[in-house]
Amino acid sequence: MARRGARKAGLQTDGPRKLLDGQLAWRNPRYFDKATEPLSADQIEAIHEASLDVLEQIGIRFLNETALDYLQKAGCDIDRSDMNVKIDRHWVMEMIAHAPSSFTVTPRNPDRQIIIGDGYFHFGQVSSPPNILDSETGRRMGTRADFCNFLHLSQAFNCIHAIAGYPVEPMDIHASVRHLYATLDMLVYSDKVIHGYSLGKERIEDVMEMTRIAAGLSHAEFDARPHMFTNINSSSPLKHDYPMLDGAMRLAKRNQPVVITPFTMSGAMAPVTIVGAVVQQNAEALAAIALLQFINKGTPVVYGAFTSNVDMKSGAPAFGTPEYIRAMQISGQMARFYDVPLRTSNANAANVPDGQSVWESAFSLQGALSGHSNLIYHAAGWLEGGLSASPEKFVMDCEMLQQVIYTQQPLEFSPDALAVEAIKEVGPDGHFFGCNHTQNRYKTAYYSPFLSDWSNYESWQEAGEVWTHERAFTAYKRILEEHQPPAIDPAIKEELEAFVARRVEEGGAPTDF
Repeated sequence: MARRGARKAGLQTDGPRKLLDGQLAWRNPRYFDKATEPLSADQIEAIHEASLDVLEQIGIRFLNETALDYLQKAGCDIDRSDMNVKIDRHWVMEMIAHAPSSFTVTPRNPDRQIIIGDGYFHFGQVSSPPNILDSETGRRMGTRADFCNFLHLSQAFNCIHAIAGYPVEPMDIHASVRHLYATLDMLVYSDKVIHGYSLGKERIEDVMEMTRIAAGLSHAEFDARPHMFTNINSSSPLKHDYPMLDGAMRLAKRNQPVVITPFTMSGAMAPVTIVGAVVQQNAEALAAIALLQFINKGTPVVYGAFTSNVDMKSGAPAFGTPEYIRAMQISGQMARFYDVPLRTSNANAANVPDGQSVWESAFSLQGALSGHSNLIYHAAGWLEGGLSASPEKFVMDCEMLQQVIYTQQPLEFSPDALAVEAIKEVGPDGHFFGCNHTQNRYKTAYYSPFLSDWSNYESWQEAGEVWTHERAFTAYKRILEEHQPPAIDPAIKEELEAFVARRVEEGGAPTDF
């Protein structure tokens, strides 16, 4: 029965065809649909002005002396006793004007470069959960082996465009050297754009150096254009912390992109109203963008949005809610108002890869995509509000991501596409399965290559009653069996390994700040 179920699920048990042979080709997908804009131009202007009022009258705490020195040089009003900075609205807008509206990030394989902004959108897999959950072993702490398995999934799926953080934390590696081994694995087992964590000097400097080595670049060549990126979160409400600011400033000096994402959960770390939470999100994001532009005008930045609500009974984060959808759409309006790219997330709060996980993810994607997000984090594999990564959910999410990418392309529209002649040929008594109009287009139509089951109930039952998460688990195992890591120059790999060995010997990075 299990074998019949696997065959029915499209996971062939015979023959040479690889499971993912039918997936969409690698591409930089671009929006075809128009963005959804819930607010009027006047209302967006009101959020903008309210955000500047927050910066001028209340201020933002920058918990980093170097950042304060820059802001003091810029003429901001600084209270060193609590590190609070009040920022002139005109200076903020002068700085924001230097941020590029789009930019290209080129990894070690130039064929995998991605364009951030300009109507393009890209997906990165789940990042940073400490746990893995699957049907075989249940919920447990992540290991380096799990980490590498998720990297293989991320590399195998063309709908995943960037390794946007650790897909699961390799908790069996000490935190002082974890970033070294994790970055080595990301650069060896993937040729896509990678993310480095801005957690102080050593970690981000090591990631930049390893990315440079992997691409075979000189220091000048690395600094000339983006090759990797980072994300920083504000400690909402109204604070930017030391290590993330430190890392972000180091990247800015070397022209590497920084995503600024306030952690504004409305009702907890931000006002309970959607527009109030967006005002705070906007103020926190603008403050950091302005700082980075002052340090290096033209630094690539992304306006990050994570505003959602919490369950007021438990205090737990809620995702895929109507509030989240609207917040992402409004965030898209704000990003376009400042002419900078937008980052959002595919988030859910489900504990297992069940129906709740799918509908919350579907609604999260609706908010992100209808808001015209350019970079979607956690697009595949996220569970439990970010506390667990799931390989089954990863495969299920990629099914949706493929459909999203396929949908966002121009429709065929021509006299032949209008199909009058085909309708005439078939007439009222025939069918369209065998007519030339259908057959000529069959191979270009979308179909699910690896997961969806479009059989009727009786066929599904006869095939073994394989539920979606079961098909996803089988697909996950099959993909790992079939996957081949991308090629890497042996000399470059040896240089990376030598760098890691030296930095481990030196002690890696501090674990306290």
